[in-house]
Amino acid sequence: MLSGHARPSRIARGIRVAVMTMVALSGVAMPQAIADTLEGALALAYQNNPQINSQRAATRATDEGVGIALSGYRPKVTASAQAGEQYLDTLTKLGGGVGYARSAGAMATASYGVTASQTLFNGFQTASRTRLAEGQVFAQRETLRNAEQVILLNAATAYMNLLRDAALLELQRNNVNVLEATLRQTRDRFGVGEVTRTDLAQAESSLAAGRSALHGAESNYITSKSTYIQVIGVEPGKLASASPVDRFSPPTLAAALQWGAAQNPTITTAMYNVDAAIEQVKIGEGALYPTVSLSGNVAKNYGAASSLSTLETLSGSVVGVISVPIYQGGAEYATIRQAKETLGQRRLDLDTVRVSVQQNITQGWGQLEAAKAQIDATMAQVTSAEIALDGVRQEARVGQRTTLDVLNAQQALVSARAALVTAQHDRIVASYAVLAAVGSLSPQVLGLHIEVYDPVEHYQQVRDAWIGVRTPDGR
Repeated sequence: MLSGHARPSRIARGIRVAVMTMVALSGVAMPQAIADTLEGALALAYQNNPQINSQRAATRATDEGVGIALSGYRPKVTASAQAGEQYLDTLTKLGGGVGYARSAGAMATASYGVTASQTLFNGFQTASRTRLAEGQVFAQRETLRNAEQVILLNAATAYMNLLRDAALLELQRNNVNVLEATLRQTRDRFGVGEVTRTDLAQAESSLAAGRSALHGAESNYITSKSTYIQVIGVEPGKLASASPVDRFSPPTLAAALQWGAAQNPTITTAMYNVDAAIEQVKIGEGALYPTVSLSGNVAKNYGAASSLSTLETLSGSVVGVISVPIYQGGAEYATIRQAKETLGQRRLDLDTVRVSVQQNITQGWGQLEAAKAQIDATMAQVTSAEIALDGVRQEARVGQRTTLDVLNAQQALVSARAALVTAQHDRIVASYAVLAAVGSLSPQVLGLHIEVYDPVEHYQQVRDAWIGVRTPDGR
């Protein structure tokens, strides 16, 4: 019963070409001059995201723990000086008990001295503390690497979410345009009696639903845009298409599980935490050993508090001290037991992390495979929906279909295209998630053209620094 649909058909075909070109989330990237790229967004997030920079600062602070531990090998030197006015009044008994002698007077006194001490042996506590600090440095580096992976994955997700929601927004806008054209034609045909009031109401209802979906798409786009700004740190431009990163991932699930067990940063962090806990036990046990130290002192005194006749003295000493702990109230033993329990906890944490990483890899791999299959299914769905819509329109021209049939077919096509956009989005995000799960989501692997932060550089700058309060960056 519907006729005169040549114009909507041409509009729909034009929209199909434009929308499918826009929503092809995998393909040739647009030039950087006219579009932002996913690689560029990842580079910006890696360089500017405050969470990554915070972890880098935490890593630099942890580096200083090694210098603190190494100070146990170094001597401690203290200089002292004092000056003042001394008054002395003495009464002494003369020899033979014949009388007393009294002397009184004031004099200026001053003293200067240098004291140095060196620990020679403390139950290997300094060596254990150094290894503990180094283990904490390695653990913090892995924590930093994990933070970088999280931010890069968040950046990729934010970029793809915005790209998806922009495509869905444009899709809903084009759908509203088609529905408005359909409603205008339905009103014209209602005016001449070719369709009923029911057909007109159905067209109006579909347009209202389309506008509601458009408002929802606009809201989603605004939300995704704000997330993009939060993660990437800049206003988005015209986003270019993106590609999966499967080429950087293991070829099979078994290989992915092996990769993850070897290089996932949460696992390596837990391993270093176990090493640090072992050293903590050794530190506690070292408190039960004897301590051997050597101290030297040189002092120059002018005047004396005990004699007005003493003008100056020079003294020096070298003293060796051996201290053997016998019983200190039981605190050392409790500390050792506590450290052993913590070591057991760290080992259990490592087992827990390994299972969690295995589960994440398996889940991510399954989602990636499902996304690949979903793209094939939705592409077939889009093709079938396009054919069905053309067929329904042709049948409607000869009176075999109603306006509702045409509107339902149009909605089915919109839903299919939206599903394709979502599937392509999920495909790319899942590929990044798998790469993160195995521990390989890094600027080096992705080939980002940026300067990669190297935590070893700062560590080497401060590890053996004996003096100085300025950080390597000049603060």
